[in-house]
Amino acid sequence: MNFDLLRFSPGAYLAPVVDWLNKNFHPFFNALATSIETVLGAIERVLLFPPAYAVIMAAVILAAVFVSWRVAAITAVALLFCLFAGLWTASMQTLALVTVAVVIAVAIAFPLGILASRHRGLETALRPLLDIMQTVPPWVYLIPAVMIFSLGRVPAIMATIIYGIPPMLRLTTLAFNQVPKEFKELGRATGASPRAILFKIEIPLAAPTLLVGLNQCILLSLAMVVLAGLVGAGGLGAEVTRGLTRMEMGLGLRAGLSIVAIAILLDRFSKGALQRRRTTGGASTV
Repeated sequence: MNFDLLRFSPGAYLAPVVDWLNKNFHPFFNALATSIETVLGAIERVLLFPPAYAVIMAAVILAAVFVSWRVAAITAVALLFCLFAGLWTASMQTLALVTVAVVIAVAIAFPLGILASRHRGLETALRPLLDIMQTVPPWVYLIPAVMIFSLGRVPAIMATIIYGIPPMLRLTTLAFNQVPKEFKELGRATGASPRAILFKIEIPLAAPTLLVGLNQCILLSLAMVVLAGLVGAGGLGAEVTRGLTRMEMGLGLRAGLSIVAIAILLDRFSKGALQRRRTTGGASTV
């Protein structure tokens, strides 16, 4: 029996689709890549143009003013570790890349999660797609991204965005589904508009779960950093890859710990800022 007829090769169907996209949407992809490179380059210039100690001092002051002194101390330790590890430039490149990827991923996942919580049909339709996105090995996302955008930072960001969307979208949907109906009905009874109910009732009550989603999005985006180094994205991922290929344990360990430092910094800063905003917002409302 000839089993060749029963074999299934997804690439045989996906490759023509990618070729068609490249041929018919090349100006769009080029404009998108240029926009991402422009934003990413601007953030990197802001982080790398001043002296490292000036950037660290500014970050500590911002953390102390907008979050807390505890987060400010964590910020100082994390950034000083990246500096003394000799990986300041790579760390700032990674910080810029992850920041852009997380912002875009949240901008896509948050409204989709709200819509999914309101329309069961959309949630049902998104569930298998999200299952596939979370099950497929992350490096697989780099293949079509490189085929469309070539090597560099843009395919790394696109793959990171795709990898970071599912947890944020799922937890956003869960967060809004868990908001007690009594609070929403109370808002409608008092004559509040749907916009007011969303921002004054639903989002504050859903904030704890939303913070978990943001945390997962950040951590998964940083998990893509090492793989992004394989396609020329630079940053700490390239240093980890260099340490692996050269069998330099010291370089790989320093780069890996620097990624951990960036992860802790982003997690504490974002969580603290959102929690403080929720607290002050609740106090002002009262």
